[in-house]
Amino acid sequence: MSENALALWAIMATSAQAAPIVVFDLDGTLVDTAPDLIATLNTILTREGLPPVPYGAARNMVGGGARHMIERGLLAEGLMPKGAEVDRMCTAFIAHYADHIAERSRPFPGVEGALDALGRAGCRLAVCTNKLEWLSLKLLEALRLRDRFAAICGADTFGVAKPDAAILHGTVARAGGSIDQAIMVGDAITDIAVARAAGIAVVAVDFGYSPTPVADLAPDRVVSSFARLPEAVFALLGAQKDGFSQKVKR
Repeated sequence: MSENALALWAIMATSAQAAPIVVFDLDGTLVDTAPDLIATLNTILTREGLPPVPYGAARNMVGGGARHMIERGLLAEGLMPKGAEVDRMCTAFIAHYADHIAERSRPFPGVEGALDALGRAGCRLAVCTNKLEWLSLKLLEALRLRDRFAAICGADTFGVAKPDAAILHGTVARAGGSIDQAIMVGDAITDIAVARAAGIAVVAVDFGYSPTPVADLAPDRVVSSFARLPEAVFALLGAQKDGFSQKVKR
């Protein structure tokens, strides 16, 4: 998008009743958290006398929260997860992960530049993740990204997780926005599904943790780098504005 087009879009955005909201998934979208999450998973499995899950296989287990990773880790070893056992391991997982949350986790290349571009255009930014809220806050604080977001909401914030639309509606509301001026950005089926459930457009990044190529999951746009994200977001927000205008005229 040219500088002139971006400036025009920014005027349109800031003149609207509510600022557009760009809502990001966290793990596999904003931050490459797999190294610390997988190290934690394998630490917990080792304590249980189980072999570690290979990194390549474990990477696709990231994104659904600690319980999801543990259950899939146990299934990978041919074990059937049991409620009390998983509860105990989940508690240990969270405690260990909290102590090692940003040892090797880093923002994906270009994240800060893309957030700057969206902010200059008048967008508010938010995070909607299936990670626990306090862990999300701790991670983003450690990476010096926390203050960029008007809201950071996790699976425990509203008592529901993606793909339940309530978590996305709640995140947008907490960020001071309107769902009809919101865009979701994520890397997995849960992000696409929550956007569809909430009735908003979604941009998928193709470098995250989805075991299925995200293009096959039919998001509205796919980007391979954060350098391309602002253009995709502006195009979708522009389309939403046009659609909303048409509805008003009717």
